Amino acid sequence: MPFTIALSGLNAASSDLRVIGNNVANSSTTGYKSSRAEFADIFASSNLGVTANAIGNGVRVSSVTQQFTQGNIGFTDNNLDLAISGQGFFRLNDNGTTAYSRAGAFGVDRNGFVVNSQNQRLTAFLADSNGNITGGLGDLQLSTADLPPAATTSVSLAANLDSTEPAITIPFDRTDPTTFTSSTSLTVYDSLGNPLLMTMYYQKQPASNTWNQYTYLTEPDGTVTEMLPAGGAAGDPVVITFDNSGTLTTVTPNTGTPTTASFDPVALGTGAAAFNTTMALNNVSQYGSAFSVTALDQDGFSTGRLSGVDIGETGIVTARYTNGQSRTLAQIATANFTNPTGLRQLGDTTWVETFDSGVPLVAAPGSGSLGLIQSGALESSNVEITEQLVNMITAQRNFQANAQVISTADTITQTIINIR
Repeated sequence: MPFTIALSGLNAASSDLRVIGNNVANSSTTGYKSSRAEFADIFASSNLGVTANAIGNGVRVSSVTQQFTQGNIGFTDNNLDLAISGQGFFRLNDNGTTAYSRAGAFGVDRNGFVVNSQNQRLTAFLADSNGNITGGLGDLQLSTADLPPAATTSVSLAANLDSTEPAITIPFDRTDPTTFTSSTSLTVYDSLGNPLLMTMYYQKQPASNTWNQYTYLTEPDGTVTEMLPAGGAAGDPVVITFDNSGTLTTVTPNTGTPTTASFDPVALGTGAAAFNTTMALNNVSQYGSAFSVTALDQDGFSTGRLSGVDIGETGIVTARYTNGQSRTLAQIATANFTNPTGLRQLGDTTWVETFDSGVPLVAAPGSGSLGLIQSGALESSNVEITEQLVNMITAQRNFQANAQVISTADTITQTIINIR
């Protein structure tokens, strides 16, 4: 009966309009992927197939397929807003269930976990205490705890000692500038993170190409303590010698290498552990130019609070602290599927794995076929409004045409009924 066929056409056109309407409604939904209604004709068939003169029985919706094309990426002011440029999905922990999404509007909950508006936690490859990324997957958590301080264990100096300076023959006195040739200083840290001022004094000796280095620590309360060379007594210097081309040859006493000065531990009044460090002087020279310091570094730092988070294009999450330090926390995990259109929609712009989608390939962004991460950005819906409006007109025409079939069939049927 043409009524049944036309009715299936009306239902199909109505379904098409619903799909289009849903696309239009979600044209501003972050990470949304547009859908397309797909139709198939209906034929009555037997075990031997369809007869050669069979007339179809109408149409049905065979599938509503999502289109996983890239949406436009728009930038925001939130570092935790993330967008994937290319293939892949964010991997989310939804109360123990793994879900996947392209919507990257994330924030931090009360416990420091990175979550979306549905409180689903973003998962990542976690880092160990040294900042090395491990293969272990877990919920990404930003700790607001203070970064513990680290005591200075090594100092490195790059400088030039002026070979034209006259030798000094009187005893060294740090309070008398006439008893030393030059000096420099830097801030170092004890085991509690207290800043200490380390000052190095250089005194040219009468012996050819020989200098004495005296080193002192000034504690926060103003206490000044001499750093004694390893095994030395009060007033003993570190002796630095150069060859006749101005290149450093030996440091006495030294440790590890001939140009690394060694000191005895220094007891501090700050309550911290004894201060124990070495000093690399291999980049110190003695040329006929003015005293200059080109590099002065140390490896300690004070305690620090979390000041910000940076996320790189490969998903590396780095925490920045107020003491100038940074630490790798994790690497965001992304996933891809052999057949993304086989994923089952859960709503809230999330999907879950199905048999049709295949198992997820979970890896770091930028590896294999997976796209890169853009921090401070969101992926817009991939719905093209103009295209949807044209499709809407087509669906409307289909609906009207099928309604006309019913009207025509009704007229014919009425004519037959009226035959006398």
